[in-house]
Amino acid sequence: MYKKSDPVTRLCTSDVDNIWIRGRSLCDELIGHVTFTDFIMFHFFGREPTALQRTVVDAVLVCIMEHGMTPSATASRLTWLGAPESLQGAVAAGLLGAGSRFVGTADQAAALFERIVALPAPERAAEARAIAEDYTARKEFLPGYGHPIHTNGDPRVKRLDEVARAAGAKGEYIDAMYLLGDAIKAASGKNIVINANAAIGAVLLEAGIPPTIARGFNLIARCAGLVGHLLEEQSEPAGYSIWHAAEQAVRYEAP
Repeated sequence: MYKKSDPVTRLCTSDVDNIWIRGRSLCDELIGHVTFTDFIMFHFFGREPTALQRTVVDAVLVCIMEHGMTPSATASRLTWLGAPESLQGAVAAGLLGAGSRFVGTADQAAALFERIVALPAPERAAEARAIAEDYTARKEFLPGYGHPIHTNGDPRVKRLDEVARAAGAKGEYIDAMYLLGDAIKAASGKNIVINANAAIGAVLLEAGIPPTIARGFNLIARCAGLVGHLLEEQSEPAGYSIWHAAEQAVRYEAP
């Protein structure tokens, strides 16, 4: 028998005839009635998304789903090469590397933007400079900044900015992203560009989505992208070539 102090879930339950998600019938009220983006937001927060949230989340999922033969994609392909019976294992292998260097820094960047926007507008540039100088002094990567390919600027940043503002975003967090971008260039003396993860963190904040789950949207999108890589791997296998390229790139040296 349950007690009031027992833990609860408000997400999902089922009975012999139905499945209920946040009080709504999966079959009668959700399947065929909502998009996947809307369902994500309903599942997370228990309410219909606003127009801004719908637009931003959809744009983020499209933005970060695919970016070529990245470490996560090659990890998935090589895992499938070794265990073709385990699609889920290959996808999981790719997701495990979605951390602070690749794919997964939107949450950390968003937390910095929150810190900047929490201050009165005249003080925000100084706070951005303080953050940039601190990271530079510690010789640490500033999350959401720098890109190994898009050294002239990540084209996804501008597009996410445009989409969010067109959908009604006020722009405070996006502006904080640019303030921090200018500050890291000044502090480091290098052309460190803003990358898509910073933009994702900023636009999700504009849509009222907390930084604590920002990385989750990256993972949802990248999961779909990895399935695409594995489908291609089945008909256009690259795993052996990736394996042999690694062997050739890393020479053996006797101890």
